[in-house]
Amino acid sequence: MTNMIALFLGLFLLAGIGLDLLANDGAALLFLARKFLHLVEWVVFWR
Repeated sequence: MTNMIALFLGLFLLAGIGLDLLANDGAALLFLARKFLHLVEWVVFWR
């Protein structure tokens, strides 16, 4: 991965987070965080 690709990916993620915070008060981030924690618990169970 080149530096330019990494920069654009980072800016894209920050823009998405910013839009989520502005549009729906971070509800999508909270949803994704909860799903990620559920996935981590599931993976730990099968370890």
